Amino acid sequence: MDLVSSGSLQPDSYSLGGTVEALEERVASDLGKEAAIWMPTGTLANHLALRRHCGIKSRVVLQEQSHIYHDEGDTLARLSGLNVIPLATDRPYFIADELQVALDQSVDGRVLNPVGVVSIESPVRRQAGQVVPWDEMQAISHLCAEQAIPVHLDGARLYMMSVATGIGIRDYADLFDSVYVSMYKYFGAPFGAVLAGSSEFMEGMFHDRRTFGGGLSSAYLIAGLALDGMDGFENRYREAFEKATSLFTDINNLAAVTVRKFDHGSNIFELVIDPEIDTDRFVGKLFDLGIVIRWPNDSWPIPLLHVNTTMLRRPNAEIAEAFVVAASSG
Repeated sequence: MDLVSSGSLQPDSYSLGGTVEALEERVASDLGKEAAIWMPTGTLANHLALRRHCGIKSRVVLQEQSHIYHDEGDTLARLSGLNVIPLATDRPYFIADELQVALDQSVDGRVLNPVGVVSIESPVRRQAGQVVPWDEMQAISHLCAEQAIPVHLDGARLYMMSVATGIGIRDYADLFDSVYVSMYKYFGAPFGAVLAGSSEFMEGMFHDRRTFGGGLSSAYLIAGLALDGMDGFENRYREAFEKATSLFTDINNLAAVTVRKFDHGSNIFELVIDPEIDTDRFVGKLFDLGIVIRWPNDSWPIPLLHVNTTMLRRPNAEIAEAFVVAASSG
């Protein structure tokens, strides 16, 4: 659906109504949630969700490797008086038993400090896009439900993760009381996010959005771009993964390099290069041939391959030949 050429774009008023509302309804429907709201950033979407879930409680349990913990300048503490309890140091995820210990510790002191919300990021960007395993997500969700603790999903890349794991978007979303999805990661919008949850939870959230400076005067063009990018996304990404599977078989036939998948990975793979090859030169040659690998990368010691729909633009034989040339020049 090309909203621009079809004339279907409808103006909003301070991020209310019009195409912005159409995007909110689309995401809510995809996730099986009752309501959704557009946000200018994922940082704001996560913050307002956790803030509302907590209410008068002050503790948030999350992964130590999460974006919320590492990359938002302690915004929960500075702006909303919330204290984060990080688990699973240097690991992609914590398990239900670890969470239970944190929950017990929050109520065994002289002053009760019950946990207000549990937040899960998946895939985990700082851990090379590894995902929280489905059975662990279920166990955490069930534990929290038993103790009446809401669970939030930082699912910026949820649509991609669903294709990578073969688990439905709604299946993931059903485990969580609220879900955030990015509109600029993979959908082509320059910025934006959508937060979804129950109607009761989302009631009046636009007031919070404006309080925190997120009520942009106009956002319908951005929402339109996101809607265009969402149409057909899963089919395109599924095709990209199928193409990558065949390509990686060809690359693994080379003596000098191996594509290695994570046990619980998404669209990121390790590229193991023979020690005799100059990695910098190898990666640089690939770049000259139009293949970008993020290297060096201070957060990960091995070069990483990212599978995106851009690989559909070139035949596998051409991409594989680039690896042959790079290996021979390394």
